[in-house]
Amino acid sequence: MATRLLFQEDSYLKEFDATVTRVDGNRVYLDATAFHPRPSGGLDADTGKLVLPDGTTLRVVDTLAEGDEVAHIVEEGAERLQPGMRVHGVIDWERRYRMMQLHTASHVLAAVLYERYGVRVTGGHIAPDMARDDFEIAVDDWKNAIMEAVEETNRILKRCIEVKIYWLPREEAMRIPGIVKLADKMPPDVEKLRIVEIPGIDIQADGGPHVRNTCEIPGIRVVKLQSRGRRRKRAYYTLAES
Repeated sequence: MATRLLFQEDSYLKEFDATVTRVDGNRVYLDATAFHPRPSGGLDADTGKLVLPDGTTLRVVDTLAEGDEVAHIVEEGAERLQPGMRVHGVIDWERRYRMMQLHTASHVLAAVLYERYGVRVTGGHIAPDMARDDFEIAVDDWKNAIMEAVEETNRILKRCIEVKIYWLPREEAMRIPGIVKLADKMPPDVEKLRIVEIPGIDIQADGGPHVRNTCEIPGIRVVKLQSRGRRRKRAYYTLAES
């Protein structure tokens, strides 16, 4: 049974109720979830807890995307669950919110580099404390190019731009210039694509959680820059307040 992805409908949903569909070892499957799984979207998986009808709490230590299902990995106590049982899910909000801030900031940074140099993102990862992006960039002074792009990103974030999320038919979405900024990676082959738009700055097909407004992000700062090859460069960055 496909899991309804509540975080795609409301990134700010901290708690939810759902029904257990099956249990396999320490994997718990629900009919709906607000937990964002890995490896979807390059973000770390959400953690949190599941509260049973009798008040028992099971710690969710990992969340995995398995086809169209989401597996909630519980530390212990999965044997207490059975199909049809209602549970109350609670995500670790502070952890998730930091990833949302970094995720939206990564879209702005990628858009700035794409606009200036036609740069594509070749990979990346977002954890609560730090983000990593790999860029395919053919610029001699690539370190300065990235640092200047970060400065521009921070100026854009301060403009308090509303982040819009909506769905479009795949064919219509794929006609939008720059809708895909990940090199050699196309969106899933589905009828409709979830679109994340920062008006005037960026528009991408994206299934992950984001903040509602860019001014919720205190800016980003570069932690380290690395060369991973002639054209592949890596940037590690975190929230400016970190």
